[in-house]
Amino acid sequence: MNFWEALFLSIIEGLTEFLPVSSTGHMIIASSFFGIAEDDFTKLFTIVIQLGAILSVMVLYLKKFMQSLTFYYKLFIAFIPAAFFGLLFNNMIDKLLENPLVVAVSLVLGGIILVFIDRNFKESQHTEPSYKSAFKIGLFQCLAMIPGVSRSAASIIGGMTQKLSRKAAAEFSFFLAVPTMLGATVKKTYDYFQNGFEITSEQSNLLILGNIVAFLVALLAIKGFIGYLNKHGFKIFGYYRIFLGVLIIIIHYFFYPLTTF
Repeated sequence: MNFWEALFLSIIEGLTEFLPVSSTGHMIIASSFFGIAEDDFTKLFTIVIQLGAILSVMVLYLKKFMQSLTFYYKLFIAFIPAAFFGLLFNNMIDKLLENPLVVAVSLVLGGIILVFIDRNFKESQHTEPSYKSAFKIGLFQCLAMIPGVSRSAASIIGGMTQKLSRKAAAEFSFFLAVPTMLGATVKKTYDYFQNGFEITSEQSNLLILGNIVAFLVALLAIKGFIGYLNKHGFKIFGYYRIFLGVLIIIIHYFFYPLTTF
C-alpha cells in the first residue's frame, strides 16, 4: 500500500462509516481495484483507521458520552451480540472480506430494504432505546458481519424497528460504533501480530495518516448525514446502494474480474 492508496481508502472510510452504504464494502471494492485487497496489512489498515472515525463521534457527542452510566450500560448490552458472533465467525468473516461480489450482492439487497423501510416507516418520537431494545439493535448490527450489509444501516434499521425516530436510530448507531469498532480493532491488531507480522515505520505512518484523515472527513459526514436524514430520509442511500452493487457486478463479469471463486 502506498501513500495515495492509503489516503483514498481513508477518505472513503470517513465518508461512509456512518452512512448506511457500507464503509467496509466500499474499501474492499477500492482495494480490489488497486490490487491490494488480499494483502494482510490492507486488511489491518481498513479496520484500524476506524479509530479515527469513532473519535469523531466522541468529539461531536461529548456531552452524551459524559451524561450517565445508563448510556454505557445500554451500549454494552447492544455490543454483546457483535462480540460473541464476531469471535465465533472470525475466520469466515476474513474470507468474505476478500470477495467484492459478496459486497455487491449485499449492497443491492440492503438498498432494496432501505428503500422499502423509507417508504413504509412511520416516524416515531422515541429518542432512547430500552435495555431490551438495545440488545435487539445489537443483534441487527451482527448482520453487518457480511461485507456490504453496512453496520450503520443494520443498526439504524434495528433502531427503527424498536420505535426510535430516524435521528435517534442513526445517533444510537453512531454511539454503538465506538465499542464495536474499538473491539474489532483490538482483535484484528492482536491477530496480525499473533500471525507473525510486524508493522514497519512506513506502515505506522500510513496508519497515522489514515486515522487523521478518517477523523476529519467523518466529522463532516456525520453532520451532513443527520441534517439530510431529517429532511429526506434514507431512499437516496438505498438507490445508491442498488446502483453501485449492480455496477460492480457488471464490471466484474464483463470488464474487470475483481475476484475468483
